[in-house]
Amino acid sequence: MSRKILVTGAAGFIGFHLCRRLLELGDHVTGLDNLNQYYDANLKRDRLAVLKENQNFNFELVSLEDNESIQRVFTSRRFDIVAHLAAQAGVRYSLENPATYISSNISGFLNVLEGCRHGGTGHLVYASSSSVYGANKAMPFSEKDNVDHPISLYAATKKSNELMAHAYSSLFGIPVTGLRFFTVYGPWGRPDMALFKFTKAIIEGNPIEIYNNGDMLRDFTYIDDIVEGVVRVMERPPTANPSWDGADPRPESSYAPYRLYNIGNNKPARLLEMVEALEKSLGKKAGKIFLPMQAGDVKETAADIGLINRDFGFTPKTSIEEGIPKFVEWYRRYYGV
Repeated sequence: MSRKILVTGAAGFIGFHLCRRLLELGDHVTGLDNLNQYYDANLKRDRLAVLKENQNFNFELVSLEDNESIQRVFTSRRFDIVAHLAAQAGVRYSLENPATYISSNISGFLNVLEGCRHGGTGHLVYASSSSVYGANKAMPFSEKDNVDHPISLYAATKKSNELMAHAYSSLFGIPVTGLRFFTVYGPWGRPDMALFKFTKAIIEGNPIEIYNNGDMLRDFTYIDDIVEGVVRVMERPPTANPSWDGADPRPESSYAPYRLYNIGNNKPARLLEMVEALEKSLGKKAGKIFLPMQAGDVKETAADIGLINRDFGFTPKTSIEEGIPKFVEWYRRYYGV
């Protein structure tokens, strides 16, 4: 039976791909976005144009901070599932515009939680981030790890979202699932991400900037794998964990209907390996400028996906050798280069 689903950040990278997949499954999707100027809004509009080709898609031009409009969206329709992907993204941008992260990621998330509370939402799935692991050095990152030492404001807001979601789940019985995404890439990607910036620079004959002198490890995760994981999680709301023990308060589950999962490729690659795969796909070598580590960055990320594999049978399928050529093919076609 067709479900009614709200996707916030529908014109964003992950939101667009998720909406498209849900529409293919026959769901009725309401997409919400404010089309802000954090990066090229034309790219967002073009994503949106693709979604609007499906008659089961409805779009709402709304900002998360606009509580009155958010509540109107929730009261105008009763959503079976809410996928909250809208947020102010970017670690480095949070150093320049910290207030934006509080208004969007904290106040905006509160408005979504209130909408779910009063709208009787059956399951809230929301985007967290691998950045919450912060100064943690235990690899691979596990949902059981402590995440109390964020090294960017962006990460702090994502950790705050997890705490806020737990509070609402505990107080009002809302089933909530947080998903910690690991370095997502692929067609229709974000221009502020490394793969997009590197591709543009190499095609235009400009050097690329490589931080920490290239000594970086990332769990690059292809967008189709991310969406597959999100869709599987959406289909089954969490229930209270009867074995949860307050004397040993494990963070990945709760006495409330609350869960946390990593979604990553589980096969981290060195940054220079990604560059090599990109050079091969483009048929062109990159000029490289090696720079020190940037404030707010972490040296390594790697996802332990044991929990999501156990509970949903999720295993990513796409290596960077397969995924990067797909991105390059889309980039050339979209920009006509």
